[in-house]
Amino acid sequence: MTILTGIILAGGQGRRMGGQDKGLVQLDGRPLYQHVLERLRPQVDIVMINANRNIDRYQLSGCRVVQDVFEDYPGPLAGIYSGLREIEGEWAVFSACDTPAIPLNFVERLMQQRGDAPAVWVRSQSRDHPTLALIHREMAAPLYDYLQAGERRLMHFLRDHGGHAVRMDEDEAAFRNINTPDDLNNRG
Repeated sequence: MTILTGIILAGGQGRRMGGQDKGLVQLDGRPLYQHVLERLRPQVDIVMINANRNIDRYQLSGCRVVQDVFEDYPGPLAGIYSGLREIEGEWAVFSACDTPAIPLNFVERLMQQRGDAPAVWVRSQSRDHPTLALIHREMAAPLYDYLQAGERRLMHFLRDHGGHAVRMDEDEAAFRNINTPDDLNNRG
């Protein structure tokens, strides 16, 4: 049996959210990451959270919390690398903590349409969503080298290493990120 790990990426600085820990920003009375956790948990065997501050608050979820191995918040690739280092199985699926309406079958669809690719990510009707991705643990070593070289471009890395997008035609709201206070207040 293959163990599939889900990893919620909550390790950023939240600059566009005024420096708040975005995963802990309240949405409908609950932290944003909990909305993602609720939708991701039934799709995977294990859930971990990548976070770099407020570790104790994320641990209240019962999930293992993994911090970035790189300092200075180098972005989602650092969270992906740190998560890939810690998984038990061969695959991890990632979701940003600010995408509270992810489809309840997006993991299954990524698995079905990955072919032989070591990484796949969601493409909605309007754009790519590379932080909604399924990535094989073999990507950890080249990702480490990429980060060490100072690179931070997630899509560039995934494409250059044989990844491809998986088209999902849900309502665009399913993939909407909440990046700013305005996004939080204007979700309609």
